[in-house]
Amino acid sequence: MNMSDTFIEIKSLYKLFGDQAEKHMDLVLQGKTKAEILEKTGHTLGLKDINMEIKRGEIFVIMGLSGSGKSTLIRHFNRLIEPSAGQIMFDGDDVMKLDAKQLQEFRRTRMSMVFQHFGLLPHNSVIDNVAFGLKTQGVAKAKRLQKAKQWLADVGLEGYEELYPSQLSGGQQQRVGLARALCTDPDVLLMDEAFSALDPLIRSEMQDQLIHLQEKLHKTIVFITHDLDEALRVGDRIAILKDGELVQVGEPSEILLQPADAYVEAFVQDVNRARALTVENVMKSPMNRITATTIGEALEQMRNMPKDYAYVESDDGFEGTVLQETLEQAVDSEDVCSSEPLTDEYFEETVEISPDSLLEEVIPETLDTSHPLAVVSEEGELEGVLSRKRLAKILGR
Repeated sequence: MNMSDTFIEIKSLYKLFGDQAEKHMDLVLQGKTKAEILEKTGHTLGLKDINMEIKRGEIFVIMGLSGSGKSTLIRHFNRLIEPSAGQIMFDGDDVMKLDAKQLQEFRRTRMSMVFQHFGLLPHNSVIDNVAFGLKTQGVAKAKRLQKAKQWLADVGLEGYEELYPSQLSGGQQQRVGLARALCTDPDVLLMDEAFSALDPLIRSEMQDQLIHLQEKLHKTIVFITHDLDEALRVGDRIAILKDGELVQVGEPSEILLQPADAYVEAFVQDVNRARALTVENVMKSPMNRITATTIGEALEQMRNMPKDYAYVESDDGFEGTVLQETLEQAVDSEDVCSSEPLTDEYFEETVEISPDSLLEEVIPETLDTSHPLAVVSEEGELEGVLSRKRLAKILGR
């Protein structure tokens, strides 16, 4: 990762909860476990030596089971919780060095939070709820209402401006919460279990909404969840916590395919990989590529290959898949000579699959073909191959 890409950096962050936390930090630094520290001191270890970098413009998911420290960690980003030790860097600035006034301004302008239970003001209209952050910043009423109205439209609530929170469904209330958080145009959006109180269908809609908005906004979003399916769906990268310690950080495909330890492996074992992984995540590099223009050239190249099929490429990109048997039969007949052009009539009638496709979308095509399917980019280039064997191995884990 280039340092220029790093927007938030957490260095050696510790949190020990209790009245005499400073006194007992030595035990933490000696490597005592959470259970040992609690038994000896009555203090609870919340976070232990957290080091992470969050890139500008990514959705960074922090996940773990209840008690793993994920909500504690997110509240350190804007110092709603003060660390026992460590450093929090925000776009090159040390958040720990901000005085009370600077910290208030930092929270008001640079970070916004979206909570699980919405946190809307019940006696304010929807539009006033969305404009609330701008009001605290001293923005003129006409300007803040205009901006709030635009954000309501962006989250699909145009026409709801004058209603009150109690008149909205849970999903609609959370859309208001999201619009309110975005209305101040913060650098970072902190989302703490923001969708977990919603029923599954509405939750899925809100995930779609977030992904759609992010395609346009490119915000830096720190997203807390205990749900791995949700993490895999929305996250560019995922950090997994256990008992206040960082176990693994990686892209969704890394977490699924290369779990760091038995804990992560157990975490991911029940995930529907067909819905979580794309073809690009699991495809292999294409072997058996040929650039022949005649049947004879193709056969000559293929006879030196271990497989009886090949992928034909030209300056224009991927042309098609050809079987050695098909070409042998053609030249064995009296009608065809080896110097004839290798045209598409000799190619197999197989589907080209996209690297962006989810595995579940290509299962039928992969199972229907004896040789690996060609993975072809939008530009028509051969990027990889996906075989039945590879698919079965990934989905059978």
